[in-house]
Amino acid sequence: MPVHVTINGELTDVSHIDPDTPLLWALRDHLGLVGTKYGCGIAQCGACTVWLDGDPVRACQLPVGQLEGRSVTTVEGLAGDTLHPVQQAWVEHDVAQCGYCQAGQIMSAAALLARNPTPSDAEIDAAMAGNICRCGTYLRIRKAIKSASSSLQSGVAFFDPGEATSAVNSMNEEGARS
Repeated sequence: MPVHVTINGELTDVSHIDPDTPLLWALRDHLGLVGTKYGCGIAQCGACTVWLDGDPVRACQLPVGQLEGRSVTTVEGLAGDTLHPVQQAWVEHDVAQCGYCQAGQIMSAAALLARNPTPSDAEIDAAMAGNICRCGTYLRIRKAIKSASSSLQSGVAFFDPGEATSAVNSMNEEGARS
């Protein structure tokens, strides 16, 4: 049975992958998207966070066979021609130490700002609670999220996964008619 998933704006056939394979391993081992990291394998650390239809989810526990018609955004698909404001803030505030958890942290932070462009410290802490940083850079993470929030408020372009999915679906429909 064919399984098609839009990954980072591109319709992708994942039928060749065992449907029970977690999305994390489909991304890394079959599709060459290695930005999403393995941390714990039980959806508790957040290192494998991606967006599913615009919402942050843990890719290590999500079977690829359940993704027909869905849209996945990985850290590789977050930015366009320039860094996403969250990615830029991560660089500016020197957030990464070992860097292992950073893709998941960035995806969760970007999802937070997509839903709530001006979060309080408590809202940041709540949204990021499922992402563990072994190096303990939580204060820098919060500072970077506040900085990205300010950038967004000042008009910096922001990637909206919903708009990207709509645009890709429109292109696919036009291509199918041609």
